[in-house]
Amino acid sequence: MNAQTLIPSASVLANDPDWWRGAVIYQIYPRSYQDSNGDGIGDLPGITSRLEHIASLGVDAIWISPFFTSPMKDYGYDVSDYCDVDPMFGTLTDFDALVARAHELGLRVMIDLVLSHSSDQHPWFQESRTSRDNPKADWYVWSDPQPDGTPPNNWLSIFGGPAWHWDARREQYYLHNFLISQPDLNFHNTEVQDALLAATRFWLERGVDGFRLDTINFYFHDAELRSNPALPPEQRNANIAPSVNPYNHQEHLYSKNQPENLQFLARFRALLDEFPAKTAVGEVGDAQRGLEIMGQYTAGASGVHMCYAFEFLAKDPLTADRVAEVFAKVDEVASEGWACWAFSNHDVVRHVSRWDLSPEALRLYTTMQMCLRGSVCIYQGEELGLPEAEIAYEELQDPYGIEFWPEFKGRDGCRTPMVWDRGNSYGGFSEARPWLPVKPEHQALAVSAQEDDPEALIHHYRRAIALRRAHAALSRGSHDKVEAVGNVVQFTRSAEGEEIFCAFNMSDAPTTLTLPEGAWEQLGADLGAVEVPSAGGTVTLLPWQACLARRT
Repeated sequence: MNAQTLIPSASVLANDPDWWRGAVIYQIYPRSYQDSNGDGIGDLPGITSRLEHIASLGVDAIWISPFFTSPMKDYGYDVSDYCDVDPMFGTLTDFDALVARAHELGLRVMIDLVLSHSSDQHPWFQESRTSRDNPKADWYVWSDPQPDGTPPNNWLSIFGGPAWHWDARREQYYLHNFLISQPDLNFHNTEVQDALLAATRFWLERGVDGFRLDTINFYFHDAELRSNPALPPEQRNANIAPSVNPYNHQEHLYSKNQPENLQFLARFRALLDEFPAKTAVGEVGDAQRGLEIMGQYTAGASGVHMCYAFEFLAKDPLTADRVAEVFAKVDEVASEGWACWAFSNHDVVRHVSRWDLSPEALRLYTTMQMCLRGSVCIYQGEELGLPEAEIAYEELQDPYGIEFWPEFKGRDGCRTPMVWDRGNSYGGFSEARPWLPVKPEHQALAVSAQEDDPEALIHHYRRAIALRRAHAALSRGSHDKVEAVGNVVQFTRSAEGEEIFCAFNMSDAPTTLTLPEGAWEQLGADLGAVEVPSAGGTVTLLPWQACLARRT
């Protein structure tokens, strides 16, 4: 397959309401995908010009990180107008053209909705902070100080320090779970919910196919503003925030994960259901209860369709034992829900660096990801095997990294520009100096270099995605118990009378395994999967080799 081989648009036109189940979604960070106007920042026309590349991978949809009007204190995750495009990214007309071209190529379009908080430059907040009795006074989370003038409770911001900021105009504190410039909206006010649902409808009517919901479990706060209890040191982990962040010292019982969230998600789902074949995937940011919350939010027909937690975005090595442990927990707390698995995204160190993967291991992990039950998100450049870029302090843009440098270097290393052309000084991303640097080690992995190499990783991604799309058992099927046998993780996927046995040797040593009883045929030969005896029996897996077998 080459960059000009495109999937047909029939899948989009058919309006399959369950297209999201088992879909592969390609995440685009718009600042860093393609610059079309020479200002060093990616934009919507740039994305449109590269959609054929994405379609050639065989994915089902794209997810575009925020492009709304914003002062860019958190690079678009601080929205000042939910219903317009920031001029640095283009116009609404450019967005409409992007959607039209994506649909022509058989790609659905999902956009990133940041509903838990807005920018402090949003007109809603500008009005809210003027007094305690204006029409939007209660649209954000305000509180009087304690008698000694300190914040109302002990809640902490993910970006460091207290989650409360003093506002002299109202002589009150306002809540910000993230930057001070990102005040939290008050979801206990139904007018706020109505306004956010109206913004959601605006994009549905423009033809979007779904949404990625940022920080979905942060929408509601405890109405009584009770302080969070301390979290015992042995229960702390750095899945959500870096280990140097005191945010990890609390059990966040009251600052997020509130039961009222299910009622709002039911309203959100009802809106989506007014439009054919729309979907939503929620980001669950919780280090202790992420999978449990995922199960709550995706069970039945009143929540979101799918959620992703951070188990496979964590720093912990992804071993056979770890995969089996995660799926055992999913089976326990989210058996009726639907997960969406990602190894990399715009918030974490790229997984080839995070897990220190060899080329062979990276290919096996890719094959395994496409065989897991759930949907899949892949992040731009992942198909090239881009490692984390080393960013010097003077090159930093991310306020998170600036706050915790050097123990935590922030998120800029995974947000550097996409590399298209090995021979271009800026990787074909822009004719001007990009907002983040293009590193030489990335240029060597550019799309142009890999397209001409039949052994390159990009072709492995295409083959793995094609295998998933070709077999309902892999995309939408059930699985039996996910087991770790030594360094091998194995399971069987089943759907529509098809049964596929999957095993992955997640080590650098050969091993043997025994196929389940019955007759089998090999799948995935072009992915390096082992040849299997038709009558079953034992097979030897080389280091980082898969066994994919279909029952005959």
